[in-house]
Amino acid sequence: MPDNGEYRMYVGAYTGEESKADGIRLAIADGTGALRCTDVVAGAADPSFLALAPDGSTLFAVSEVWEGRVLSFAVCDDGSLREVNSQPTLGSAPCHLSIHPSGRFLLTANYVSGNVVVHPVAEGGVLREPCHVVQHSGSGPSDRQDGPHAHQVLSDPAGRRVLAADLGTDSVYVYDFDAESGHLAIRTEVTVAAGAGPRHLAFHPSGTRFYLLNELASALTEVAYDPETGAAETGRTLPTVPEDHREKSLAAEVVVSPDGRFAFASNRGHDSIAVFGCDDFRLLGIHPAGVAGPRHIALSPDGAVLFAAGQDSGTLRALRVHGDGGLEPVGEPVETPAPVCLLPVA
Repeated sequence: MPDNGEYRMYVGAYTGEESKADGIRLAIADGTGALRCTDVVAGAADPSFLALAPDGSTLFAVSEVWEGRVLSFAVCDDGSLREVNSQPTLGSAPCHLSIHPSGRFLLTANYVSGNVVVHPVAEGGVLREPCHVVQHSGSGPSDRQDGPHAHQVLSDPAGRRVLAADLGTDSVYVYDFDAESGHLAIRTEVTVAAGAGPRHLAFHPSGTRFYLLNELASALTEVAYDPETGAAETGRTLPTVPEDHREKSLAAEVVVSPDGRFAFASNRGHDSIAVFGCDDFRLLGIHPAGVAGPRHIALSPDGAVLFAAGQDSGTLRALRVHGDGGLEPVGEPVETPAPVCLLPVA
């Protein structure tokens, strides 16, 4: 890593015939969050979500195509990526992936087919054939909910359980996770309001609650979580856009600050970032994202800067996080083709 206060950020994108993107790009941020983009560091088809191994040696990416795949890349000293191998996801359009805290398993959510798959990870970041697949079932009242649509899968902070948010079934599935075999066993199902369309969730650092972002309802739900039993109970739900906003807007991403004081949620359509106080769970403010279609947001390693990827504007934006949770733009937007995922690396 650079030793001058700069840090790296990998940028995932949608490629395809109408896109100028052709893989994963590398951006560099300085201590203030000001950005500059570099060249493509790995070619890939629709690498729309990225994740880093716990030791930082391997980067994993989905290939969000009909016959989905996941890819493994070795992270080189200069930030470039060297492909290790890839594996099928046994589903269609994988849109999210995460690494189990042990570093031994990769978890992937297939959006179109509505299933979750587990791949063992061998030495050197080599992906093995899938060891377990779980198929969701059900539907909801929205035309986006014709069937199950797994949108996220991640471990709880202790790694004892795996949670999967499904937009199509208005549910979060909590699975017990066998850290030896990589198998999932359903523990409980958490449901939200019909048509809410849960997309992503983010844990509070305490591990005793998480924040569930409902894409279709443009709302954030606080959920109490028992790390010992895996029990989860929904609490208050707050809107992520102004109550008088009537035009179409879809919530996209939620992140929690490292100190646990704030939760941030992005809105596509309203093109804004909603800021929530975590201590008493209340909406603190809604700020312009500075990009069009902020599909993904991510915090710098120290939590001082929030980055937004504007899928529609083809730009990245850095916003300084103030002590009260307020956001202030840093520098100018940086152009990069069809950015949809940001992965800052400490």
